[in-house]
Amino acid sequence: MSTRRRFTADFKAKVALEALRGDRSIQEIAARHKVHPNQVSTWKRQAMDGLGTVFSNGAGEAGSDHEAEVHDLHAKIGQLTVERDFLARGLARVPPRNVKR
Repeated sequence: MSTRRRFTADFKAKVALEALRGDRSIQEIAARHKVHPNQVSTWKRQAMDGLGTVFSNGAGEAGSDHEAEVHDLHAKIGQLTVERDFLARGLARVPPRNVKR
């Protein structure tokens, strides 16, 4: 029994770009790269679907990542502040020890 073949993203992009050009048929491209024609069609469709994101402004996605990170950091700051205050109150209740020198 053979193992599954794994293709790099560069290889997939190369095959999909060749299919998008339309110079050769899907069957010819598949035979040339030794993959199934259905796989070439799938990669071509994925390339066409993702083409809009290539030219989109990445600020929307990067902004949401930044917002999420800021939210997580604010939550961590709040948690640490509560822990510090709790420990400070507990420390204030403990009577000092008599230390002789």
